[in-house]
Amino acid sequence: MTTILYARVSTADQTAAHQRTQAEAAGFKIDEVVSDDGVSGVTTRLADRPQGRRLFDMLRRGDVLVVRWVDRLGRDYGDVTETIREMMRRGVIVRTVINGMVFDGATDDPMLQAVRDALIGFMAAMSQAQAEATKEAQKAGIAHAKGRDDAYLGRKPSYDRTQFDAVVAMLNAGETVQAVAKAIGITRQTVYRIRDNRVEAEAALARWAA
Repeated sequence: MTTILYARVSTADQTAAHQRTQAEAAGFKIDEVVSDDGVSGVTTRLADRPQGRRLFDMLRRGDVLVVRWVDRLGRDYGDVTETIREMMRRGVIVRTVINGMVFDGATDDPMLQAVRDALIGFMAAMSQAQAEATKEAQKAGIAHAKGRDDAYLGRKPSYDRTQFDAVVAMLNAGETVQAVAKAIGITRQTVYRIRDNRVEAEAALARWAA
């Protein structure tokens, strides 16, 4: 059995190394990392990404695919649900670092299958909704930043884009502020700041070109 971490890196401040560190801190023993750099999960399906195609070729029955969150697989509801189901059809177990979700096609219990499939749909829908909300927040943040004195940047954010996205994802998933802060490695005050004023938090990243 091989455990492969798939890391999609879409912005300059995200790194595959950071995603591996998060996975190992959560208790995963990673055998290999496959990473697509500078690839959008909104516009490019996993099967159409250079390393995504390689991932499908590498994985075998009994292997484990680890991702930080289902948004690394994609941001489109249909794409994410089909990708996870295809992995399960191949006998691959999909696990997430955030929330420790496990998607395993081995069960033949109809009730467990129904719960699993409903959860896949919910998480995929949430991933797409988060992408759309983030896009709107980015627009609002940039507009907000442009409306202020360009010479005034304010204090540099104590979080980067990867951490911001992870905070939003975990809060949307119902995690507590304390759990989010511990999982991501930032202070609770920072999580509160992002939670209570997401537009301003996004604007701070825009001002510092993060």
